[in-house]
Amino acid sequence: MRKVVVCICLAVCMSVWAQKRDRFEFQRNLPVYADSLIADLTFPLAWGNSEIKDFNEWRKVARQKVFDCMLTPPPPAAEMGMTIVAEEQRDGYKARKIEIKLSKYYTVPALVLIPDGKGPFPAVNALHDHGAHLFIGKEKMIRPFAEDSTVINDADEWVASLYEGQYLGDFLAKNGYVVFSADAPMWGERGQKEGALRDKYDMIAGNMMMYGIDLSAYMTYDDISGTEFLATMPEVDASRIGCVGCSMGAYRAWMLSALSDRIKVGAAVCWMVTTDEQMSFKYKRTENGGFANCFPGLRRWLDYPHVASLACPKPMLFINGSQDKLFPVAGVEKAFATMHNTWKSQNADQNLDTEIWDIPHSCGLRAQQKVLEFFKKHL
Repeated sequence: MRKVVVCICLAVCMSVWAQKRDRFEFQRNLPVYADSLIADLTFPLAWGNSEIKDFNEWRKVARQKVFDCMLTPPPPAAEMGMTIVAEEQRDGYKARKIEIKLSKYYTVPALVLIPDGKGPFPAVNALHDHGAHLFIGKEKMIRPFAEDSTVINDADEWVASLYEGQYLGDFLAKNGYVVFSADAPMWGERGQKEGALRDKYDMIAGNMMMYGIDLSAYMTYDDISGTEFLATMPEVDASRIGCVGCSMGAYRAWMLSALSDRIKVGAAVCWMVTTDEQMSFKYKRTENGGFANCFPGLRRWLDYPHVASLACPKPMLFINGSQDKLFPVAGVEKAFATMHNTWKSQNADQNLDTEIWDIPHSCGLRAQQKVLEFFKKHL
């Protein structure tokens, strides 16, 4: 009898969920007045729009505005420290699984690759993607250790689908770079006890805001702190640290390049666009960014390419795909033009490499080779 009642209740609920009102205010996860919101975004703090004409002063003020919109930062740990959990020799480099205390709140698992030979070496913070796949994080960048076949199989499948079967971190280590990669909050070993469920990310991000903190900002704060840790490693030349990522990792890469002076070179594959294209009804998308790249109020001051321009005059590589359904080419082209205007204004346009390839949302072997060549040239 109880099962019958439950089934009836579920049927009624599903019927209610399917009902629609004649009047509504939201459609396809956007407000119906999205175009009006976009029209009201004037980005008054963007370079060229701002009343500040000295570039260094502008960068200082604009960077602080970004930090203000990131809400309360995680309090630093009294001492980062490092615990080596496991270590193994690979072909031309050593792999370590470590734990570091990036905040007084939490200890973060990470993977580090150290080339054979005499250092110090240039180094790269390898920033993993989103992919609506939260079970692994750092293991998307660096081949995992052999202790967990489930993780290894999952990582191999993921890397085969998005990176043409080559771990980007291991590829860079073979070519002489110390490589660091850590789980972002909600990914891998920093995930949810109940399991890696994509739909829980937004709920947890909303709950985090109830504490006055922003989950996406914590990811960026951790990327900054992780880079500071990387600079302390005796094997690392602290004057030659870069960062790289694909998809959300690309977003993390240009954010980190914009906000950390430790980063000297950045490479971002498949994440750049303008808000007017990302957040409009022009394209049949059901997700437009969401909490994974949301800092409260920031769009009222700066668009994505304006924030990325805080990295100027650093060497920066951006690759996007003409077949990438997440980032419309029109928005990519406008973003690239905005950044080139900034680098040109500082006589540094030769340091900005922006390319649109005939590829989908991915970071295959060709893109990884391009990243390596860019690092060899500038790092």
